[in-house]
Amino acid sequence: MKIALMDSGIGLLAAAAAMRRLRPDAGLVLSSDPGSMPWGPRTPDDVVERALTVARAAAAHRPDALIVACNTASVHALPALRAALEPGLPVIGTVPAIKPAAAGGRPIAIWATPATTGSPYQRDLIRTFAASVDVTEVPCPGLADAVEHGDEAGIDAAVAAAALRTPSEVRTVVLGCTHYELVGERIRAALRQPGLADVTLHGSAEAVAAQTLRRLGDIPAPAGTGMPGDLTVLLGGHPSALPDPALTYAEGRLLAAVTQAH
Repeated sequence: MKIALMDSGIGLLAAAAAMRRLRPDAGLVLSSDPGSMPWGPRTPDDVVERALTVARAAAAHRPDALIVACNTASVHALPALRAALEPGLPVIGTVPAIKPAAAGGRPIAIWATPATTGSPYQRDLIRTFAASVDVTEVPCPGLADAVEHGDEAGIDAAVAAAALRTPSEVRTVVLGCTHYELVGERIRAALRQPGLADVTLHGSAEAVAAQTLRRLGDIPAPAGTGMPGDLTVLLGGHPSALPDPALTYAEGRLLAAVTQAH
């Protein structure tokens, strides 16, 4: 089995690590274009064009499925990606985990990029899955970019600013950008309140990895040595290694433990 993942940058690490944990034998193709990120402020047509380029680079490696591990690309480019690549290559998008977060009936916050916050797409998800709970949309300017570059001071500043915009009584937070999942524990720590339970974070990585396996029919892992599948990294369509900032996160180090294929 070979699974490809695409994103503007290293936000795909969370879903790739989730897939590695679920199916260690699967080969992974990570395709991104960090030189063009962030995609959030770009026009929808520009996002579609860039997403198609990144996806086609991944598709050239003949994966069994493609995960669009990017909320912005899923919002703007998913129909175009499916039109271009399916049915030959199943394409699985990323949806913010608003539905499971709202299921508890308590107030929730949605941390997302400024471009996604308040967007018709996010508002429609809120109306559909969270109409019965109090929802606070929290824009997080600069957080995805700081995560992408491993900018520790920038991450701390962006997380602290978003935490101040999050009501203190909120104990359930949706991470509406795949980059944010890489700093989940720092987000949880910033939202800690004396006398209150820790915040429950809802990301998309585990769900999208599981959905991908369901789309492929839950093919059982082959009997063998138990060695993990190989890793192919594409930056701007060119074979590369994981960028250095990726190795500052646990997900990147998990993936880097496998010899990379070029």
